[in-house]
Amino acid sequence: METQYFKEYSPALGREMECKLYGHAGRPMLFIPCQDGRFFDFENYHMAGTLAPWIESGQLMVLSIDTMDKETWSDKTGDPYWRIRRYEQWLDYIVQEACPMLQRIACERNGWDSLPGIIPFGCSLGATHVLNLYLRHPDLFDGCLALSGIYTASYGFDGYMDEVVYRNSPVDYMANFPTDHPFMDYYRSKKAVVCCGQGDWEQPATTWRMKEIFEQKGIPVWVDIWGSDVCHDWPWWYKQVIYYMPHLLG
Repeated sequence: METQYFKEYSPALGREMECKLYGHAGRPMLFIPCQDGRFFDFENYHMAGTLAPWIESGQLMVLSIDTMDKETWSDKTGDPYWRIRRYEQWLDYIVQEACPMLQRIACERNGWDSLPGIIPFGCSLGATHVLNLYLRHPDLFDGCLALSGIYTASYGFDGYMDEVVYRNSPVDYMANFPTDHPFMDYYRSKKAVVCCGQGDWEQPATTWRMKEIFEQKGIPVWVDIWGSDVCHDWPWWYKQVIYYMPHLLG
């Protein structure tokens, strides 16, 4: 499997950021690690091996990035006003820096003339970020794969709400989302998967709520709730990835 390591200064964050690209060709995917995770978790936790059939065959190239959770969602004792704005800077890094780099490389490797949409993928808090990114930027992201996420900003900012927290809390902003919004055409033309189990450590309540909202708005996201034996851990996420990839790439 071909890999490339990058370490570059991020103007959005004012610091160096690391990431790693897996694959030589194919559709671009952005991997966001679990809570407080680093870019190398994609490899260390064997998700690279799970996706190897698609990566090595040239169907998929995956960019794994660093989270900023320790400064944002995880820092429960920090100033919430600052933390949510730092989170917005991280989203700017993704949208304005990491994704354009991935798109350029995908065009070069595949011989494409136009910039491709990117499939964001993550588990646990990574899934929270993934669904938020897709819903806020459906012009950039080509669907998503979100496994075992919690889709309310109260998870990281409990007891605090302002306009920036609100726009990063899908169960809140999507409940009020206008059905005549231009984003609706994007949502209806793409393949997005949101999945959660009902076993140990899983918290499916907000996944159920997102399912209700999507159905009410006529947004065709595949929201899938697995059984009571399905736990919040890597072995189940490997199985779910293998199950959903043909749908996302089909």
